[in-house]
Amino acid sequence: MTPDDRKAAARKAAFAARKRAHDSGVGHAGHLSQVLAGYRGVPLAGYMAMRTEIDPTPAMEEAAAHGPVCVPVIIGKGQPLKFREWAPGCKMIPGEFGAQIPETGAWIDPEILIVPLVAFSRQGGRLGYGGGFYDRTLEGLRAKRSTLAIGFAYAAQELPDLPLEPTDQPLDLIVTEQGVIEP
Repeated sequence: MTPDDRKAAARKAAFAARKRAHDSGVGHAGHLSQVLAGYRGVPLAGYMAMRTEIDPTPAMEEAAAHGPVCVPVIIGKGQPLKFREWAPGCKMIPGEFGAQIPETGAWIDPEILIVPLVAFSRQGGRLGYGGGFYDRTLEGLRAKRSTLAIGFAYAAQELPDLPLEPTDQPLDLIVTEQGVIEP
């Protein structure tokens, strides 16, 4: 089996597990809020949940009361993400791949990223959607300063053996509805 075949198989299994977890209604952002409470005022990037992703919005709303919060904007294929300021209730418009983005707002360089994912490992491995957006973005941000990557997922998305590549950026923490995993 080729590395691409392994990634495709892992994604398929993880998408199915994520859908089951999402449909069961177990997901919540309580543990994520607790983690972020230790970083009040630090520029934070969240994301607007799509399809069956676990929703970080409640934790983002709490964080916005204490400091800048932004969400990713896809600029183009092969490019790192940019991050536009977000606030609860701001006007949102469709971005690339259907993700909602703020219509206006300042561009922010976050120091903490809540990272969506398809699958994760306890060692901090992350399997994304295959576009490399977060890997390129984290690599660039980490080259400038310390940047904390927090994977946010359902516990059911954990896979013991992820097919990773040298360009894959590790997660510093993984937060699920069941708790916090420190790789």
